[in-house]
Formats: sequence, C-alpha cells, structure tokens
Amino acid sequence: MEQINELFQQNHEVLLGYFLKLIAAIVIFYVGRIIARSISALLEKGLLSRNIDKAVVSFLSSILYAILMIATALMALSQVGVQTTSFIAILGAAGLAVGLALQGSLANFASGVLIILFRPFKSGDFIDAGGITGTVDKIEIFQTIMKTPDNKRVIVPNAKITGGHITNFSAESTRRVDLVIGISYDSDLRKAKALLEQIISEDPRVLAEPAPNIRVSELAASSVNLIVRPWVNTDDYWGVYWDTLEKVKLTFDEHGIGIPFPQMDVHIKQDSKE
Repeated sequence: MEQINELFQQNHEVLLGYFLKLIAAIVIFYVGRIIARSISALLEKGLLSRNIDKAVVSFLSSILYAILMIATALMALSQVGVQTTSFIAILGAAGLAVGLALQGSLANFASGVLIILFRPFKSGDFIDAGGITGTVDKIEIFQTIMKTPDNKRVIVPNAKITGGHITNFSAESTRRVDLVIGISYDSDLRKAKALLEQIISEDPRVLAEPAPNIRVSELAASSVNLIVRPWVNTDDYWGVYWDTLEKVKLTFDEHGIGIPFPQMDVHIKQDSKE
C-alpha cells in the first residue's frame, strides 16, 4: 500500500494529465455524436421536404452520420495521445480497395441519386433511356425498373440511363403527331389535302392550338408525300396516330385517291437486225 501511495505521489501530475485528457476525449466523443445526429437529421429533413425517395434519404443520412462519427472518434483518440495517422492511412487504403471493387455499383448508386435529385423522369413516365423504351415502374438506388409496351419487365442499371440520352414522352402535357401520307402523282393533290383537313378537323381529340399543319413535304420517286401534324394531349397520342392512319386509308379509297407502293419500271429495248 505504501508503495502504491509513493508511486501515486511521484506520478500524480502525469496521471492527472492523462485523466484530464481522457475526460476531454469522452466529452469530444459525446458532443461529436450529438452534432453528427443533428446534422444527419437536418439533412434528412431537408431532403424529405424536396420529395426525395425515403430510401435514398435514409442511406445518405446514414453515410453522413458514419463519416462524422469516424471523424469524432479520431479526434477523441488523438486527444488521449493515440497516433491517428496510421488509422487514417488504413481507412484510406480500405476505402480505395472497396471503391475499386465496387466501382460499377458505386456508379449506379451515384446515378440513382442524381436521377432522384434532378428528376428527369418519375414513376409512371413513358421514356426512352438506356436503350429501352417503356414506362417507369420503380426508381431504385442502383437500378430503374421499366415495363415495355408488351408488358416485359426490364431492369436497367442507373449508370446506363444517365450515361446516354433520356427522352421523356410524358414530360409535357401535349404532343405533336407526325404522319407522312403519300399519294400517287396522278391523284388530285388539292382534293387529298382537303380530305386530310376534314379528317383532322372531325377528330375531337385534336387540339385547336397549335393549329394542325398539312403540307407537301417531298416529291418522292413514286409518290407525293404530305406531312400531317396535329397536336393532341399526350394521353391521346397513340389513339389519334392509329385512328388517323385508318381513316386516311378508308377515306382515300372512297374518293379515288391512290396511295402508291414502291415500284420499279423495267424497259426492255430490243435491237432490230438488218
């Protein structure tokens, strides 16, 4: 007992210093944890207020909290005299190894976050992206699930979507229907245009503004091509497209307007012998 008291008397200043450093490290750790939780909660609240997917919000807030807690732990360890340089080097090497091993998944994750943040499309939109044309079913962290018009379920990596062009057919409330109608050269052009104008005007789904456009677009090899461009609501696009083509064929047949097909005239020349 006397030896312990003597040892304490000789080293009480050192022990007191270590004790104070330990208290400071504990205080740093707990204060840092409170700050990390507060910042993570603020981030989560801010992202949710912008209608960002809850799964992504939870994931991002968890990552931020983990980073802040690692920084807090390193600060606390350095306070008690632990050399944190080696820990930082180990963490850096581990992060590099994980990043190289999961670079494809990380690219898909980053692309998923960008899709949810900037919202080039949303669930239910009909899009052309990543080489697939279909309706967006779900937007997940690593992939986007789409359904094709023939009801196929296609899973597209998010990096493939953001790495190319994205065409969103549902983004606008109206769309222009582009049709090319060819008539034969011996048909009455003015009559054909009048019939097309009648067909378009009788369809209640066609919008008055912008006005439909019917013009001669090309004098082709075997036909006179007319463009027919009415504007419709996006939901009526395919109905107007298909119905107009059918109505044009039936109406042109009734009025004797010929719709030519590709053909080739072959002239045989025979030399006469004396």
